Amino acid sequence: MILTKQYRCIHSTSCQCTKGHLSEDAIFLVFQQLNWNPKLIATLSCVCKWFDDLAKRVLWKEFCRTRAPKMMIDLQSSGSHSVDGNWRALGKLLIYCTGSKKGGLFNTIQIPGHFVYRTRFSRTSGKSFLLPQCRTDVLYVSDPCEHLDQGEEGDVGFFRGVFKSFSMSKVRKMLIKKEAQLHPTEVCPYCKAKLWSMLQAKMIPQSASCRLGAYEDCIEYFVCLNGHMLGICTLLPLSDSEEASELD
Repeated sequence: MILTKQYRCIHSTSCQCTKGHLSEDAIFLVFQQLNWNPKLIATLSCVCKWFDDLAKRVLWKEFCRTRAPKMMIDLQSSGSHSVDGNWRALGKLLIYCTGSKKGGLFNTIQIPGHFVYRTRFSRTSGKSFLLPQCRTDVLYVSDPCEHLDQGEEGDVGFFRGVFKSFSMSKVRKMLIKKEAQLHPTEVCPYCKAKLWSMLQAKMIPQSASCRLGAYEDCIEYFVCLNGHMLGICTLLPLSDSEEASELD
């Protein structure tokens, strides 16, 4: 991979390495050997502005390509060399379950966010979260991250997803046509963009609860302006969930 050479230093004024630093090619090779370790990429980003810029442009992109290669090829197949939002946001979405805090988007329960080792994202499952008239859109959705025995809430699942070319999607056009309101205070935990509530817009199909194995009236998800999706559901007991899956 040939990287664009940086001629203008963008270190912060307090940075101690303004006299010289490793080239982008050298850092690329180091992280390639480290298999694009996300924790080390995040650590490098904190060193100075130059390393943060390199991580945003190159390292997080390679992490995403390594973690979900087929999905990344599809997301970029429209001809764009980038993705909606940014690579760091997408990298975080791949490996981080946001959880819930009281007073936040899902204000009924308190569950801390956490990193997950690996999550499967499915384009086929994504169709179940779209109304029939929007199913030509491409949406990748994760399996629910299960948090069991949450008191009165029962078993809770968090899921997340990402749209391909959300700016041109039918979902976005429908949200605008419906004059759906953006959330007044909360923003996307991945890219900090404003959020639409699909529940308030009445755009959650029945097929979503069947796909998740969840109660039909206990599912909610949000989509941000960059096409990142995050949601919560109350999971059915295993036997009921299996029956619902057979009916889907």
